[in-house]
Amino acid sequence: MISKTIEKKIMEKVVRRGRGTVFFGTEFLDAGHPDAVRQALSRLARTGTIRRIGTAFYHYPAINNKLGGELPPSADAVAQAVARRTGSRIVATGALAANLLGLSTQVPAKRAYLTNGPSRSITVGSYSLNFRHVSPRRMAVSGEISAMVFEALRYLKRDNSNEEIVRRLRQTLPSDAKAQLCQDLRHATLWMRPVIERIINKDR
Repeated sequence: MISKTIEKKIMEKVVRRGRGTVFFGTEFLDAGHPDAVRQALSRLARTGTIRRIGTAFYHYPAINNKLGGELPPSADAVAQAVARRTGSRIVATGALAANLLGLSTQVPAKRAYLTNGPSRSITVGSYSLNFRHVSPRRMAVSGEISAMVFEALRYLKRDNSNEEIVRRLRQTLPSDAKAQLCQDLRHATLWMRPVIERIINKDR
């Protein structure tokens, strides 16, 4: 009975996060004794309710509505789970940042993130993720989207005057992200500021 209660508590939390979420078993220690939580997760994995994708690492798979099968975990969901576990912040960088913002169709084989946590590399399924510790100054940008914009522009620096980049970000960034980008402008390097100003100011 107690085990069923623990399973219910775990699944209530998982369902609230939604399908596609990735999580570590340690995120559910408030549901009961660590051994009981571990056993409950193992039972849920055996029944196919959740999938084990690593040591104490699980996935609540999303469903492909057209084909009916389960979808694999996204690289971003895996990265966010790692960040939660280490209590650190992560920011997509390089080609990944450009891809997530719709500035590049290139999907990097190795997803790269900056972090204020420890440097590490992990592989989950077909995904290879690299987390690189950087200085607090590099992570000072408060807005999540702002940070990605900064990193994408660094990656695309050779095209910093490309009006297509400015036009696309003007169109795709929501107003609250642009407002945050304006606040984070002070953290931008000198060459980057005019580009960001053109993104947030349609009159330029």
